[in-house]
Amino acid sequence: MHKIFTLAVLPLALLTSIGCAVAQEAGQAVERTYNSPTAVIASTASIAEGSKIVFLSGTTPAPLDPAVPENLGDTRQQTLSVLTRIKTQLTDLGMDMGDVVKMTVFLVGVPELEGRMDSAAMNEVFRTFFGTAEQPNRPTRSTIQVAALGRPGMYVEIEAVAAVAP
Repeated sequence: MHKIFTLAVLPLALLTSIGCAVAQEAGQAVERTYNSPTAVIASTASIAEGSKIVFLSGTTPAPLDPAVPENLGDTRQQTLSVLTRIKTQLTDLGMDMGDVVKMTVFLVGVPELEGRMDSAAMNEVFRTFFGTAEQPNRPTRSTIQVAALGRPGMYVEIEAVAAVAP
């Protein structure tokens, strides 16, 4: 049976600085930093002894063109950007999309759908990352419509939990 850290460690782990990871090695919590090109805020923490569990904070899309930061694209383009960024963060930690066990997707309603979320576009892109011949994993997922995200025109934010067994 795996021993779980006490709750006193968890808040510290989740509030670490940009691009930090907390890893469990030999029964001790060890802070390890990595420089992810996609990390915007604190995004990872490992919790269980003997295994590696990573919690990625909400990941948001990168602009389609860095020169025009407000142009994030539609739900389809934003989902592709977010899942690509999550894949890069996991790669930075020695993991991959096959290790993802749970995702929470936050979608803003779009004008073209009279304020409803474009779950069809999100699902279309999601299926290119999960449940494929190359990557058959299908993590559990919740999708929630929210009123707004970090900035105007942002329609997608995704949290992820990944785990690697000992």
